[in-house]
Amino acid sequence: MERTAVNPVTWSVDLGFNQGEVVSGHNRTLYISGQTAMNSDGKPQHDADMAAQLALSIDNLEAVLAEAGMSLAHLVRLGVYTTNIDLLFQHYGVLAARLGAANVAPTSTMLEVARLAVPGQMVELEATAVA
Repeated sequence: MERTAVNPVTWSVDLGFNQGEVVSGHNRTLYISGQTAMNSDGKPQHDADMAAQLALSIDNLEAVLAEAGMSLAHLVRLGVYTTNIDLLFQHYGVLAARLGAANVAPTSTMLEVARLAVPGQMVELEATAVA
């Protein structure tokens, strides 16, 4: 698989994401449903704790990737939904560090929403990965 960053402007690179990405030579595409801070039994975890919810959401995202034989390094698109964008920014380093360790800067969109499907959840990550 070959990835080519497309950045007509470069400010986004410093924030950990590319404006666009051309991917060629890949064989598989994985579309990942929104991952939140749920345990393996589907019970919400870490009520009112954005940092812990974000960390568990990333763990759950990585679990889906691993089940498909992939890792964070395969992400080409990441959608971040939150009920409190200002609070998320205070803890965004948790996500940025994990992406940085995987040496990946997927295209990204971050949105604040009124609520997520599961009451009490504050962040949800959906993604696309290619291998």
